[in-house]
Amino acid sequence: MGLFDQILGAVANPNQQGSLGQLGGIMNAVEQLSGNAGTDSSTMQTIMSVVGGQVRSALQDKQANEGSGVVQDIVNQFAGNSHNPDAVSSIFSAGMAQQVAQMASQRTGVDANMIQQMLPMIVPLVLKFLQSGASTSGGGNPVLNSFLDSDGDGDVDIADAMRMASQYMGR
Repeated sequence: MGLFDQILGAVANPNQQGSLGQLGGIMNAVEQLSGNAGTDSSTMQTIMSVVGGQVRSALQDKQANEGSGVVQDIVNQFAGNSHNPDAVSSIFSAGMAQQVAQMASQRTGVDANMIQQMLPMIVPLVLKFLQSGASTSGGGNPVLNSFLDSDGDGDVDIADAMRMASQYMGR
Protein backbone atom coordinates (compact mmCIF):
# COMPACT_ATOMS: atom_id res chain seq x y z
CA MET A 1 0.00 0.00 0.00
CA GLY A 2 1.45 3.36 -0.99
CA LEU A 3 2.06 6.34 1.24
CA PHE A 4 -0.98 8.24 0.01
CA ASP A 5 -3.19 5.20 0.56
CA GLN A 6 -1.87 5.00 4.12
CA ILE A 7 -2.72 8.69 4.65
CA LEU A 8 -6.25 8.22 3.32
CA GLY A 9 -6.62 5.23 5.60
CA ALA A 10 -5.49 7.35 8.56
CA VAL A 11 -8.01 10.07 7.67
CA ALA A 12 -10.81 7.50 7.54
CA ASN A 13 -9.74 5.69 10.73
CA PRO A 14 -10.92 7.27 13.99
CA ASN A 15 -8.12 5.41 15.81
CA GLN A 16 -5.48 7.41 13.94
CA GLN A 17 -4.65 11.11 14.20
CA GLY A 18 -5.17 11.97 10.53
CA SER A 19 -8.09 14.17 9.50
CA LEU A 20 -9.14 16.28 6.55
CA GLY A 21 -8.62 19.33 8.76
CA GLN A 22 -5.05 18.28 9.44
CA LEU A 23 -4.34 17.72 5.73
CA GLY A 24 -5.98 21.05 4.91
CA GLY A 25 -3.79 22.82 7.46
CA ILE A 26 -0.67 21.28 5.96
CA MET A 27 -1.73 22.22 2.42
CA ASN A 28 -2.53 25.79 3.52
CA ALA A 29 0.88 26.11 5.19
CA VAL A 30 2.65 24.84 2.05
CA GLU A 31 0.70 27.30 -0.12
CA GLN A 32 1.53 30.16 2.25
CA LEU A 33 5.20 29.15 2.31
CA SER A 34 5.24 29.07 -1.48
CA GLY A 35 3.67 32.54 -1.64
CA ASN A 36 6.09 33.95 0.95
CA ALA A 37 9.04 32.54 -0.98
CA GLY A 38 7.71 33.85 -4.30
CA THR A 39 7.77 30.39 -5.87
CA ASP A 40 5.13 28.61 -7.90
CA SER A 41 3.53 25.40 -6.66
CA SER A 42 5.64 23.22 -8.96
CA THR A 43 8.86 24.67 -7.56
CA MET A 44 7.61 24.24 -3.99
CA GLN A 45 6.69 20.62 -4.75
CA THR A 46 10.24 20.02 -5.96
CA ILE A 47 11.67 21.60 -2.81
CA MET A 48 9.31 19.48 -0.67
CA SER A 49 10.38 16.38 -2.60
CA VAL A 50 14.09 17.03 -2.06
CA VAL A 51 13.65 17.91 1.62
CA GLY A 52 11.23 15.00 2.16
CA GLY A 53 13.71 12.59 0.62
CA GLN A 54 16.47 13.82 2.88
CA VAL A 55 14.18 13.68 5.94
CA ARG A 56 13.42 10.10 4.97
CA SER A 57 17.11 9.20 4.73
CA ALA A 58 17.90 10.87 8.06
CA LEU A 59 14.97 9.15 9.79
CA GLN A 60 15.99 5.79 8.30
CA ASP A 61 19.50 6.30 9.72
CA LYS A 62 18.06 7.23 13.12
CA GLN A 63 15.78 4.20 13.03
CA ALA A 64 18.70 1.88 12.20
CA ASN A 65 21.00 3.39 14.84
CA GLU A 66 18.63 4.48 17.61
CA GLY A 67 15.41 2.53 17.05
CA SER A 68 11.87 3.15 15.85
CA GLY A 69 10.84 4.72 19.16
CA VAL A 70 13.30 7.58 18.68
CA VAL A 71 11.96 8.26 15.18
CA GLN A 72 8.37 8.24 16.41
CA ASP A 73 9.34 10.61 19.25
CA ILE A 74 10.91 13.03 16.75
CA VAL A 75 7.75 12.97 14.62
CA ASN A 76 5.51 13.52 17.65
CA GLN A 77 7.66 16.26 19.17
CA PHE A 78 8.44 18.32 16.08
CA ALA A 79 5.43 17.87 13.78
CA GLY A 80 3.62 21.15 13.21
CA ASN A 81 2.42 23.93 10.97
CA SER A 82 4.76 26.58 12.33
CA HIS A 83 8.40 27.63 12.13
CA ASN A 84 10.58 25.39 14.33
CA PRO A 85 14.38 25.41 13.97
CA ASP A 86 14.60 22.60 16.56
CA ALA A 87 12.80 20.30 14.11
CA VAL A 88 15.61 20.82 11.60
CA SER A 89 18.38 20.28 14.16
CA SER A 90 16.68 17.11 15.46
CA ILE A 91 17.02 15.55 12.01
CA PHE A 92 19.95 17.26 10.27
CA SER A 93 23.35 18.47 11.38
CA ALA A 94 24.09 22.08 10.40
CA GLY A 95 26.26 20.85 7.53
CA MET A 96 23.58 18.46 6.33
CA ALA A 97 20.93 21.19 6.39
CA GLN A 98 23.20 23.25 4.12
CA GLN A 99 23.62 20.27 1.78
CA VAL A 100 19.85 19.74 1.64
CA ALA A 101 19.37 23.41 0.76
CA GLN A 102 22.06 23.16 -1.92
CA MET A 103 20.44 20.05 -3.44
CA ALA A 104 17.04 21.74 -3.55
CA SER A 105 18.62 24.88 -4.99
CA GLN A 106 20.31 22.91 -7.77
CA ARG A 107 16.99 21.25 -8.69
CA THR A 108 14.90 24.44 -8.58
CA GLY A 109 17.12 27.46 -9.12
CA VAL A 110 15.85 28.95 -5.85
CA ASP A 111 18.62 30.52 -3.77
CA ALA A 112 20.08 27.97 -1.30
CA ASN A 113 20.03 30.54 1.51
CA MET A 114 16.30 31.08 0.98
CA ILE A 115 15.69 27.33 1.06
CA GLN A 116 17.76 27.00 4.22
CA GLN A 117 15.60 29.73 5.79
CA MET A 118 12.49 27.73 4.78
CA LEU A 119 13.71 24.46 6.32
CA PRO A 120 12.37 25.29 9.81
CA MET A 121 8.91 25.48 8.23
CA ILE A 122 9.23 22.63 5.72
CA VAL A 123 10.59 19.97 8.10
CA PRO A 124 7.77 20.33 10.67
CA LEU A 125 5.23 20.13 7.82
CA VAL A 126 6.77 16.89 6.54
CA LEU A 127 6.68 15.52 10.10
CA LYS A 128 3.06 16.68 10.53
CA PHE A 129 2.16 14.82 7.36
CA LEU A 130 3.81 11.69 8.78
CA GLN A 131 2.11 12.13 12.15
CA SER A 132 -1.30 11.65 10.51
CA GLY A 133 -0.89 7.88 10.82
CA ALA A 134 -0.12 7.86 14.54
CA SER A 135 -2.52 5.87 16.62
CA THR A 136 -4.72 7.81 19.02
CA SER A 137 -4.09 5.06 21.57
CA GLY A 138 -0.31 4.93 21.35
CA GLY A 139 0.11 2.10 18.80
CA GLY A 140 2.13 2.09 15.59
CA ASN A 141 2.12 4.54 12.71
CA PRO A 142 1.57 2.93 9.28
CA VAL A 143 2.07 6.27 7.50
CA LEU A 144 5.52 6.68 9.06
CA ASN A 145 6.32 3.02 8.33
CA SER A 146 5.30 3.47 4.70
CA PHE A 147 7.36 6.66 4.45
CA LEU A 148 10.39 4.86 5.81
CA ASP A 149 9.57 2.17 3.23
CA SER A 150 10.60 -0.74 5.36
CA ASP A 151 10.10 -3.14 2.43
CA GLY A 152 12.82 -1.27 0.51
CA ASP A 153 11.00 -0.85 -2.78
CA GLY A 154 11.91 2.85 -2.96
CA ASP A 155 8.38 3.91 -3.90
CA VAL A 156 8.07 6.92 -1.60
CA ASP A 157 7.88 10.65 -2.30
CA ILE A 158 6.40 13.12 0.17
CA ALA A 159 5.68 15.71 -2.53
CA ASP A 160 3.68 13.18 -4.57
CA ALA A 161 1.66 12.24 -1.49
CA MET A 162 1.03 15.93 -0.68
CA ARG A 163 0.01 16.61 -4.28
CA MET A 164 -2.43 13.71 -4.19
CA ALA A 165 -3.82 14.90 -0.85
CA SER A 166 -4.33 18.35 -2.34
CA GLN A 167 -6.13 16.88 -5.35
CA TYR A 168 -8.20 14.63 -3.08
CA MET A 169 -9.30 17.71 -1.16
CA GLY A 170 -10.21 19.51 -4.42
CA ARG A 171 -7.50 22.17 -4.28
